[in-house]
Amino acid sequence: MSERPNRRPSTPSSPSSSPSRRSGWLRPPGPAATPPATAPSPAPPDRESVIDSAVYRDGRRVASPTTLADTFRLLREQPDGMAWIGLHRPTESQLHSLAAEFDLHPLSIEDALEAHQRPKLERYGDTLFVVLRAARYLDALEEVDFGELHIFVGPDFLITVRHGAAPDLTTVRRRMEETPDLLSLGPEAVLYAILDAVVDGYAPVVAGVQTDMDEIETEVFRGDPEVSRRIYELSREMVEFQRATRPLVGMLHGLMAGFAKYGTDEELQRYLRDVADHVTHTSERVDGFRQALTEILTVNATLVSQQQNAEMRALAEAGFEQNEEIKKISSWAAILFAPTLVGTIYGMNFENMPELHWVAGYPFAILLMAVVCTSLYVIFKKRDWL
Repeated sequence: MSERPNRRPSTPSSPSSSPSRRSGWLRPPGPAATPPATAPSPAPPDRESVIDSAVYRDGRRVASPTTLADTFRLLREQPDGMAWIGLHRPTESQLHSLAAEFDLHPLSIEDALEAHQRPKLERYGDTLFVVLRAARYLDALEEVDFGELHIFVGPDFLITVRHGAAPDLTTVRRRMEETPDLLSLGPEAVLYAILDAVVDGYAPVVAGVQTDMDEIETEVFRGDPEVSRRIYELSREMVEFQRATRPLVGMLHGLMAGFAKYGTDEELQRYLRDVADHVTHTSERVDGFRQALTEILTVNATLVSQQQNAEMRALAEAGFEQNEEIKKISSWAAILFAPTLVGTIYGMNFENMPELHWVAGYPFAILLMAVVCTSLYVIFKKRDWL
C-alpha cells in the first residue's frame, strides 16, 4: 500500500456537488462556499445500513458522523484524517455515493452489490478491493454459517461492506481504538486487523468441525442410519470452508510480496506474517477434514454393505430353513394322501365294484396303501425332503 498523501483543505459541500477523488487522492482546491441557510439538509437514506462511521486522526476518533454525507464533509476537514465506514447490506444508492466520493472502480461496486464472490484481492489504482469469507460455528444447529465481507482500502479511508452475520467488526473497531499507535498506521493497519479477526474466527469453526468428526466416527461404527446424511452435509460445509480459506493463502502472500514496493510498516509486516501462518494452518486442517470425511464415507459405505450382506445372508438362511420345512410338510402330506385316496375310492360302495365282494379285497387295499406310502417315503428320503 502506498503512503498516504497530504490532504489539501477543501470546502465542505454536499456529496452531489463535491468533486470526486482523482489519482493521487488530492482534492482540488477551491474557494470556500457555504450552502444556503435555507437549503434543507438531505435525509439520510437507509441509515440502518451504516453500522458505524468514524473519522480518525493520529489513531484517535475525532468525529462520529451519522450519515455518509457528514462523513465525507468531516473527512475533508481533517487534512491527515482517515475515515472508517462500516456498512451492512448497503443500498445501491449508498454504494454509488461512496464510489463518487472515493473514485471506486465500477467493477468493485458491482461485486459489492451482488455479493457471492470468491475471496480475492484486486488493485484499482491506489485502492485495494478485498473480498473475504468469514465463518462461524452454530453450536445449536451444529453447522457452519458463512458470511461475506467486502473491503475498500484507500490512502485515507477504509470501507467495509458486510453480507451476513459474520464477522463482527465491532470488536475489531474497539480493539483498534484501544491501540491508537496501531490505528495511526492508517487503513493498512485496519485491513490487517480485519484479516486477523476473520482468520481467528476460523478457529472455533475448526474446533466445532473436529467435534462433529468425532461424533460421526462414533455413529458410523454404531451403525446409525442417519450418519450418511450428516457426513454429506458436513462435506458440503467443508467444501465451502475450503473455498473461504484456500484463496487467502495466496492473497496474503501477495500482500507480503508488496511490502518493499509500498513501504509497509515493519510492525504491520510482522502482523501479516502471523495472519498468514494462521490461515495456512487452518487451510491445512480443512484439507485434512475433507480427506477424513471422504475416508469416513468410504468406511460407512463398506459397513453398510457388510450389514446389508449379513441381512441378505440371514434372509437367505431363513428362506432355506423355511423351504426345508415346507418340503417336509409337503412330503408327509403326500404320504398321508395316498391311503386317503385308496380308502376314498373303496369307500364309494358301488355295486359293480368287484373288490367289494372279494375275500382278499381288504388285505389288498391295506397292502396297496402300505406300498404307496413306503414308495413315497423312499423317494422323498432319497431327495432329502425328509
